Amino acid sequence: MPHSAPLSGSLFMVVAPSGAGKSTLVNALLAQEPAIQLSISTTTRAPRPGEEHGRQYFFTSADDFVARAEQGEFLEWAEVHGNYYGTSRIAVEQQMRAGTDILLEIDWQGARQVRKQFPQAAGIFILPPSIDALEERLNKRGQDEAHVIARRLLAAGGEIAHAPEFEYAIINEDFATALSELRAIVTATRCRYAQQAARNASLFAQLGIHAA
Repeated sequence: MPHSAPLSGSLFMVVAPSGAGKSTLVNALLAQEPAIQLSISTTTRAPRPGEEHGRQYFFTSADDFVARAEQGEFLEWAEVHGNYYGTSRIAVEQQMRAGTDILLEIDWQGARQVRKQFPQAAGIFILPPSIDALEERLNKRGQDEAHVIARRLLAAGGEIAHAPEFEYAIINEDFATALSELRAIVTATRCRYAQQAARNASLFAQLGIHAA
């Protein structure tokens, strides 16, 4: 069910096809906007060398994950390559109630799930300047073989088709411009009436402003 209680923090969902530069943009945003916290997912996969519980992921067992999912604890969750991944609704709500802005790096399916509980979440879709540019970026990464890149490009077309479901679209052609646009969306979202009223409740009361 949609969350109706006032939360002073904002929720951002950033979605993009592989190779569009989502993670680079998000990392640059977080470096410039320390008040935004990247949501930490819960997973049933084993920790990799150097990973710490509560830092990269919250690690748990499959039985525990499924039980919590059945209780509605997750904003969104999915099974990927035999492991479960999910975003804790409870953790996100607690942080937003404390005034922290939360950012989810997520896919369009997950964004749909989140929207059901947080319709006020700001949805941002990162687009490449062209399919050719997307292919070039995937090749430059040097992480995948040709057949994997071909599969990613095919998947990208299906993902991009869901861009109209989001309020904002950023074309990541020039990185500095795209980052500036992303920061502008953050600022605008923070200035929404509901966020300002929740963050400045005493001021609004002094000014005699009451919720409709």
